Amino acid sequence: MLLALDTATPLVTVALHDGERVVVEHSSDQPMKHGEHLAPLIARALDEAGIVRQDLTAIAVGVGPGPFTGLRVGIVTARTLGFVLEIPVYGVCSLDVLAVQVVESAAPEGGFLVATDARRKEVYLASYDADGRRLEGPVVTRPAEVATDAPVAGAGPLLYPDHFPQAIPPERPSAGWLAHAVSGELVELLDPEPLYLRRPDAVAGAPRKPVS
Repeated sequence: MLLALDTATPLVTVALHDGERVVVEHSSDQPMKHGEHLAPLIARALDEAGIVRQDLTAIAVGVGPGPFTGLRVGIVTARTLGFVLEIPVYGVCSLDVLAVQVVESAAPEGGFLVATDARRKEVYLASYDADGRRLEGPVVTRPAEVATDAPVAGAGPLLYPDHFPQAIPPERPSAGWLAHAVSGELVELLDPEPLYLRRPDAVAGAPRKPVS
């Protein structure tokens, strides 16, 4: 049983995949509660599937790009579970998961982009061909610098409709689609390391000078 989770956006999403289909999927209903919601959602999913943690055979985790705190919660949780259970942990670019869903759901005729909220009036952006292969990115940039009439998935078009007027679904990554993408070998598997693309806001202060 594959456990999939993503914390790259304000909402946590968790799913279980039995090798053939997604058997359970849940998302948090309150934004920016990654630390509070992830563990209970995993426990709920396991309970509904009638399994325990020891029944898991692998873990897939979205590695962003995304905010520092959210990514840290998801990736640390995935890596800790993988270590304790002695099972592999696969990282996946969260934008690639959105691209898989675009290709299998919307069937675009040509290339498209995925743009998610990077805050600070910026977006995380990557471009894809019609088959969902990533061509460029991910990068963090201002919407005005990458304005386009091409189809764009993710939260970017909802936040910046003047720059991305052709919005297509989905808006945010789904753990169910993450599990589907990993099980079907539809995405590149990465080390479970976060794609921050920018330095965290909180940085360590300068070392104190010794008192003479």
